[in-house]
Amino acid sequence: QVQLVESGGGSVQVGGSLTLSCVASGYSYSGYCLGWFRQAVGNEREGVAAIDYDGSTSYADSVKGRFTISKDNAKNTLYLQMNSLKPEDTAMYYCAAHNACWYILHRPHLTEWGQGTQVTVSS
Repeated sequence: QVQLVESGGGSVQVGGSLTLSCVASGYSYSGYCLGWFRQAVGNEREGVAAIDYDGSTSYADSVKGRFTISKDNAKNTLYLQMNSLKPEDTAMYYCAAHNACWYILHRPHLTEWGQGTQVTVSS
C-alpha cells in the first residue's frame, strides 16, 4: 500500500517561495509516477506537476516557469519548489502517486494521495 506524507506548507507573501516535500513508501519507484495536485476552498482538484519514473516532468500551465518538481530516489522523497507565489496558488497541496502521470495532472481524484499540506499566499 502506498503511503505519502507531505510537509513544508505554510504562509508566505506574494512573490515568496516554499518547498514542499513528500516521503513516499510502500511501492517501487520503477513504473510509478509521482506528483502534486492542489485544491482550493470551493474549487475542484487541480493537477500541478508530475515526475515519471524516468525523471521526465510535466506541469500545469498555471505553474510553468515558477514551480519545479524533483525527487530523490535514495531518500524516497518528492519535492515541489514553488517560486514567485501568487494568491491564486493558495490551496491544500497533495502528494499523489499513479502509474500514469496523466492521471495526476488530469484526474487527480483517481490517484493515491497523502493528507495534504496547506499553502497560503497573502498580498
